[in-house]
Formats: sequence, structure tokens, C-alpha cells
Amino acid sequence: MTDNLTNYIQFAGDKLTGNIATLAFDVDVTGEALHSDNEKAPKFRLYAKSPAGKRIDIGGIWERNNANGDPYFSLTINTGHSKFYANLGRYPDHDDDALQAVIPNDYLNSDRRG
Repeated sequence: MTDNLTNYIQFAGDKLTGNIATLAFDVDVTGEALHSDNEKAPKFRLYAKSPAGKRIDIGGIWERNNANGDPYFSLTINTGHSKFYANLGRYPDHDDDALQAVIPNDYLNSDRRG
């Protein structure tokens, strides 16, 4: 179902798969739940393959609360050149809540932030 999708995270219990793409990079990711007592720890660690095919840790997914107190996920990865920030939300035209769209955070990804 996700073979032709870009910019998505597909949750499957304590694991995930996905793709994060911009004009500067296109990376397939996997992830594993991180069970930690630290409330600031991410819920998932994200991994990708290096050019040599080695598994590398590239970031995480955190659970946050919006202004209404509703939970949502945010994502941060190290692209090798900079950090990339995004939120996750329902993927358009799909009814599966486990399939989330990667929505870039234009403010955090811009040079305007301080």
C-alpha cells in the first residue's frame, strides 16, 4: 500500500517504516519504540541506511500536546547536512490512522528561526 507514497510514516505496533523526501534528500526510514522513563525521550528512534548500507540512527519521533491538550507526533531527523523538522498528521485520501503524513515545519526548517 505504501510502495508509491512519499513523506509518510506507517506505524505497526512498536515498529514503523516510512519515507521522508524533499528536493535535497529522499530517505527510507525504519523505527523502533523507545521505552524510557525520561518524559523528554522520543517515543520512537528513527534509522536509515548509510551510503555503504550500514544502519544509522538519524532521529526520533516525539509525542506532544497541542494547545487543546490533544496529542500529536513531531519528527526530527539529521539529514547529514542539517536538521529537518516535521509534524505528523492524517495522510490525505487514506482512512488508516496508522499511516501518517510527514508535514514539514516551514518555520523550524527556515533561516528565519532564531
